[in-house]
Formats: sequence, C-alpha cells, structure tokens
Amino acid sequence: MPGRTAGNHKDMWTTLLYAGGASLPLAVGAAVGVRWQPPQRLVAALLAFAAGALVVSAAFELFEPAYEDGGAGRATAAFLAGAVVFVVADGLLERRTAGSTAGFALLAGVTLDGIPENAALGVSLNDAASVALLVAIFVSNVPEAVAGARSMVERGRSPRFVLGVWCATTVLLALAVVAGRYLFAGAGPQALAWPLAFAGGAVLASVIDTLAPEAFGEGGPLIALASAAGFVTGFLLGA
Repeated sequence: MPGRTAGNHKDMWTTLLYAGGASLPLAVGAAVGVRWQPPQRLVAALLAFAAGALVVSAAFELFEPAYEDGGAGRATAAFLAGAVVFVVADGLLERRTAGSTAGFALLAGVTLDGIPENAALGVSLNDAASVALLVAIFVSNVPEAVAGARSMVERGRSPRFVLGVWCATTVLLALAVVAGRYLFAGAGPQALAWPLAFAGGAVLASVIDTLAPEAFGEGGPLIALASAAGFVTGFLLGA
C-alpha cells in the first residue's frame, strides 16, 4: 500500500511537471512579448525547430506505438481522423477570426494547436513519457506567445489584459495534459492506440498547416536547417 501511494504521488508530480513544461512557456513568452519585439528570423528559427521536432514526435512517439499495439487499420483510421478534425476546426477558426487582430488570431491558433498536442503529451504519460514531444511543444509555444502578446500590445491592449488572456490559455493547455493523462489511466495498449494515433494526425496537420508555413514565410528557405536540427534533436531525445 505505501508503495502504491508513493507511485501515485510520483505519477502526479510527473504529470504536473509535463503540464507545466508544456504550457508555462506561453505565460513566459507573453511576459517577454509585452516588453520586447524579437527579431522575426529568431521567431522563425524557433518555429521551424519545433516543426522538425513535432514531425518526429508524431511519427515515433504517437503513431508508431499506436501502430504496434493497435494494428495498421486502427492506427491509420485514428491518425486520419485526427488530421481531418484539425483541418476542419482550423478552417472554422480562420473564418471566425478573419476580422480579428493578428494577436488574437494567433492566440486562437495556439489554443487549437495546443489542445491536441498537450492532450497527446498527457496520453503518452500512460505509456512512455515523451520527452521529445515536450521539448517540441515548449519550443513552439515561446515564440508564438511572444509574437501574439507583442501584437496585442501594439494594437492598444494593456499589458495586464494581454498577460491575463495568455495566462488563462496556459491553464487551459495544462489541463489538457492532465486530462490526457487521467482520462486514459489504466487503459490497455490497444485502447491507447486510438488517442495516440488521433493526436499524431492532429499534430502533423498542425505542423503542415501552421508552424511550417509561418516559419518559412518569416525566415526564408534557409529556415529548413532549423527544422532539420529540430528533427535530429527530437529523434535523439526519443531514442
């Protein structure tokens, strides 16, 4: 009984550590953004690095275990479903935020991207905690929060308001990690194959739809080197 209690406490602290590591960069990035305008090439390099790392995570941390434990049919169906759901949701979001300022549109996009990514991170804690996915989410959240917060301040929003909305998003995405961890606690490998593959499809779709175009648009062709570095880093962390 004491051993089980200690194990539960360890699981809880691990979950909180991953939830904080994945979501707190949003609050930190917003705090930086209300005071500083970062160079566009730096933001692009960080986004490209995160895109490369997320591709590795989607393939090896999410889809591969789903394929091995759930079979090709189950993993493929869930993966494609995750991609379709993200694309449809992103299209609806773009129409709703068409008249919004860049900062609010970026905040909405970060939330849409972050929920499946953070939920996938939480689900991975039921199998083998994905350090590569955590690093990729961490790296992508910082520049997006910096740019989004900076845009809001430049359009007349008070620093207090800006920090408030980004901190609220931080809490929401931290809860997504916790939900992914505990909603599937005790699930067997075949059952976990569904959410892992689904999240993998959503993550890959978010990279191709959001991170990669934004990084290339701001940094140019050479930004592909940052993506390559992110890929190698993600692979080595997950190996």
